[in-house]
Amino acid sequence: MKNLIAATYAPMNGKAELEVSRVDAYASFLKRNKVAGVFINGSTGDFSSLSIEERNQLAAAWGSQRDSNFKVVNHIGHTNLKEAITMAEFSSEFVDAIATLSPYYFKPSSLEKLVFYCAEIAKSAPNLPFYYYHIPDLTGAHFDMLSFTTLAKEQIPSFAGLKFTQNNFIHYAKVQEHYRATSDVALFGVDECFLSSLPLGAKGWVGSTYNHLAPLYYKIKECFEEGNHEEAAMLQQKAIAFVDLVASYGGFNGGGKSVMKILGIDCGASRYPHTTLTDKQLKELTTQIDGLGLSPYLSV
Repeated sequence: MKNLIAATYAPMNGKAELEVSRVDAYASFLKRNKVAGVFINGSTGDFSSLSIEERNQLAAAWGSQRDSNFKVVNHIGHTNLKEAITMAEFSSEFVDAIATLSPYYFKPSSLEKLVFYCAEIAKSAPNLPFYYYHIPDLTGAHFDMLSFTTLAKEQIPSFAGLKFTQNNFIHYAKVQEHYRATSDVALFGVDECFLSSLPLGAKGWVGSTYNHLAPLYYKIKECFEEGNHEEAAMLQQKAIAFVDLVASYGGFNGGGKSVMKILGIDCGASRYPHTTLTDKQLKELTTQIDGLGLSPYLSV
């Protein structure tokens, strides 16, 4: 699991009804922009607003797009462990790996309870690599990931690593130092800090803006590797400005999904509580995005 992994939106029609028929064009778009895979049914994909049946439909649809250069990771986390296990079992024949975040209403009270939850899910699809999706700002599961990794490796044979979505570079650096000596992976999950992850050895990234700006992030990586740190920082600021701009239209989740229409991939409406932008708003955004100097770096 290396390079950019797009956290995908759930494609829908204008009535916010799931439209898996749109996955074909969506996958072709991402492959064309050298995106190495997808993380489906995650936060960007509004998993908590989807039914189990809808999430399984997306797993099957995206699974048909897999190839040696395009991997599919299915997030199957749920507040109900039995439902998560059901989705893990379904995933076995469709995807390349599964992931779960922590239960986020009744939260695990200890690291041991969190690992138990993960182990029960992982053993339901033993043929698939298992990733833990660390996003404590949304789950409230503020556990040390180095300690989690140590315990998970002991109890989860299929444990493959983390999706680390936290702006905490001290913790990430510790995890990366540990992973350098193993075959596990720490996928970095904060788009706005992409550049800051490079000196720490990040090799794979999962994020929503890799849908929109894949060429920009590959350019940042190129500049960093060439020692052109000033340009890399300037381009990273453009990515941050993009997030701030889109978020100003009622929130990034709904706005980011709507922006896909500008790029030729209509992902449809967003479900409550996210906003669906109007054509007028998208026209305004197009002009503003161009004003940020981002047009040459948009995915096409």
